[in-house]
Amino acid sequence: MKYLKIEDNKAFFRKDKTQPENWNEIDKIEKEDLMKLLDFATEDDFEMDVYDEDVLANKAHQIIYKSIYEKLNIFLTNKDRFKDQTENVYKEALEKYQ
Repeated sequence: MKYLKIEDNKAFFRKDKTQPENWNEIDKIEKEDLMKLLDFATEDDFEMDVYDEDVLANKAHQIIYKSIYEKLNIFLTNKDRFKDQTENVYKEALEKYQ
């Protein structure tokens, strides 16, 4: 499912996966929305449009989308490593307290 998109020279994000038709302009994003996007990115079906400065006419949208896209892309690239590290932390804790 796509969570970040570029359309009509603007960038949009999805706040809620239960309402796939509801898109919000990226300049309206808040801290809680960023946390939700990160949570959505932990799932296997997370998609986002590639950042393209030429397609985004709105300067504010360019800056915000580029930043979010780059951070999420880094997270997605390292997602398996993060997951393994997290599982190891909990595994050690479980073994310690059993």
